Amino acid sequence: MTIQEPVPAEHMAVYITAAGGPEVLRLRSAAVPVPLDSELLIRVHAAGINRHDVNQRRRGPSPGHSDIPGLEVAGIVAAFGRAVTGWKIGDRVCALSDGGGYAQYAAVPAAHAFAIPDSLDFTQAASLPEALFTIWHNFFKVAALGPGESVLLHGGTSGVGSVAIQLLTRLGHPVFATCGSDAKVVAAEKLGATKAFNYRGDNFEEGIRARTGGRGVDVILDMSGARYSARNLEALAMRGRIVHLSPGDGADFSAPLRAIMAKEAKITGSLLRPLPNDEKSLIARDLRAHAWPLIASGHVRPLVRQVFALEDAALAHGAMEDEQHQGKLLLRCA
Repeated sequence: MTIQEPVPAEHMAVYITAAGGPEVLRLRSAAVPVPLDSELLIRVHAAGINRHDVNQRRRGPSPGHSDIPGLEVAGIVAAFGRAVTGWKIGDRVCALSDGGGYAQYAAVPAAHAFAIPDSLDFTQAASLPEALFTIWHNFFKVAALGPGESVLLHGGTSGVGSVAIQLLTRLGHPVFATCGSDAKVVAAEKLGATKAFNYRGDNFEEGIRARTGGRGVDVILDMSGARYSARNLEALAMRGRIVHLSPGDGADFSAPLRAIMAKEAKITGSLLRPLPNDEKSLIARDLRAHAWPLIASGHVRPLVRQVFALEDAALAHGAMEDEQHQGKLLLRCA
């Protein structure tokens, strides 16, 4: 490990102490992680909050994952392992992490890190890694999104949705979205959505068919569990793909088998966190080539809603569960 700035032996981190509501999140002192040979140690300035963190908290501590939640961070390189090249102490960096983000220091694979452009501050940069990896893996790997194909996003103003609308539109894909309020519909369309629908009242499947000449969309990314199983099929084009990102509350997918067969639909889902690091590194390589230039140029901008202090992680989780926000919720860790 190469160290060129003072790194304390201990730092403050937020722990999941039991299964339950936001109140089980507790700020504690812990040993600063030591980076492995291929890792960076980041002095964290900001950490993104994701639905996965909420679900992990509800399940409680697990031997398979860090009890410190947080899958994305931004900050300063404080140290790195002996096999790391291309980075120096003091570099501004954001990265995907396998937990451990709600803390003052976090160790992350160097291959999953990105240099922060001057146009972004730390909170904006911390909004991006999880969303970008999720978008790229699910649309271009799992769903094999082709040139010019159209998409539907459920959750158009979420952290993932708000970035996906901008990125996919810039890459030439018509984007439709559903949102939970009229204000969110307006926001999604300002981000570039061809058309957004209020799922509390609009019939999105009819609207999409009308906008596509009856054809439907090629790929649907669904973060709402099994709520729209049959309706998604109605909105789907022939040989379209539906990718699920959330198991909801354990609900089963339910839709007419004949409708699936008639459209030759492919229905699948994915979990990003369990992917092997090598696969995540390949996604990061693609993001550097295709997405990061659009971010550096300002054509894709994260939508930051609110930033909480590290000690207020429970309040941040409460805000996430209220589902009233547009854009990203974050923690300020420095």
